[in-house]
Amino acid sequence: MELILWMIFYFWTFYAFLPALISRIFGFRVFLRGKTEREIALTFDDGPDPIYTPQLLDLLKKEGAKATFFVVGESAERYPEIIARIHDEGHIIGIHNYVHHTNWFMRPRTVKRQIHRTSDIIKRITGTRPMYYRPPWGIVNVFDYANLGYLQIVLWTSMFSDWRIKIGADKLYKRMRRHLRPGEVLLLHDCGTTFGADRDAPAHTITALERILADGRNLGYRFVGIDEMITLTEQRGQQQKAGKSVVRRSAVKTHPSDGEQGTSITPLKKVLVSGWMLWEKLFHVMFRLRPLGDGKSFNYRVRRYAGPPLDLRGDTTLHSGDYVMELHFENQMLFDMGRNSRSSLHTGIKLIREVERALPHLARELSTAPHGDQVKGLYGVSMIHRGSESLGFETFDLPRGLFSWMTNFYLKVLMRVIHPEGNERVRHQGEKLSPRMLLMPRDILLSWAESKVRLKPNRTAKKEAETKAAAPAKEQESPPFEDTRSINLSK
Repeated sequence: MELILWMIFYFWTFYAFLPALISRIFGFRVFLRGKTEREIALTFDDGPDPIYTPQLLDLLKKEGAKATFFVVGESAERYPEIIARIHDEGHIIGIHNYVHHTNWFMRPRTVKRQIHRTSDIIKRITGTRPMYYRPPWGIVNVFDYANLGYLQIVLWTSMFSDWRIKIGADKLYKRMRRHLRPGEVLLLHDCGTTFGADRDAPAHTITALERILADGRNLGYRFVGIDEMITLTEQRGQQQKAGKSVVRRSAVKTHPSDGEQGTSITPLKKVLVSGWMLWEKLFHVMFRLRPLGDGKSFNYRVRRYAGPPLDLRGDTTLHSGDYVMELHFENQMLFDMGRNSRSSLHTGIKLIREVERALPHLARELSTAPHGDQVKGLYGVSMIHRGSESLGFETFDLPRGLFSWMTNFYLKVLMRVIHPEGNERVRHQGEKLSPRMLLMPRDILLSWAESKVRLKPNRTAKKEAETKAAAPAKEQESPPFEDTRSINLSK
């Protein structure tokens, strides 16, 4: 049963959750936000609607505004005259699947077939195939990146729950007004017949939008299609290309001092990190992780090892089927640690200290944990780091194969999420990062049971620590963040 749960968890992590997270955090293969001086992009999903889309087109025509309509294929097929009008009046038409179903619950072939069918419908009506795609609810799966290479996936910067009629036009206007600024990609709806929407909610959207268009005109803004927004953004990016290297060098050298607060993060990343933490809690429930102490730093579980034989110290061999205590770091701890560290080296040092503090407690847990008396060692999967040997760990390569590849991919994404500099580090040093198995034999783990926090478990470890302390300063400062922190795979 646990194997089935494990497979389901990893399937949804790699098929759905991680692609959605990567798209939102890093903008991978998607357009999220423009870099413009006066332009704003209005986008409308779920149409066309026989009542509200024509009203919306009338308003846009009166105000001289352009927009982008991500249409549902079956509705486009039902109302071809509205699609023709959208095209004839100079607006952009994009694809929103043939039916309004999430890509998470459709096979890659089904998603591709829906997009092709909708594209054929739009081509038949307008004579032009669409170039833009927005998946329902903004949710992509891992195969969308490969299957939809000929389409630009477009998400958004702001949405306003305008599909609910109880919001009302006044409240909707106030929400939209707070986001009325250049570069915004505003998500609205011109149809209320999809699941969870209210049929007449678009009436309030049109009323609020009329005021927004007037405000935008008074402020000197232009409302443009997503094609113009992307073009202007690319042009500005090319103009600023020469200055980016200077900005990047300055950013690398800037770190908060001891008295400063941690690195600030955007509201969007806060939401995404919160979602990641909830995903982690789901894993804890599914695989019955036990908290270590208050559970704010570490969790663990005892399980059977499944892998090749590993020769440990003291003529001990770990075989498949032997029990191990599997250590899991709390992602919230790692995220906070990364935000509040002066540098990557500082983060690694703090992490080593946290592990050191935890080892005596882990050793004592063996007496109460299920099958604790049969555990052969402490186990984890991590990025390579130089501090583990001094604590008593041994490191081993992961066997090459799908599991190793997926682990490597997962850990790099995790690093991007939990560490403010992780995106830059993975980009420049990704080829140096590889997951490793860490194992501490049972006898060394037990030697920590009566140790104080700063006490090394044996003479060998103490000697190694003294050697490190006596090494030249340059050598001590060499380990990068990736080599001094341990991130467990099972998150």
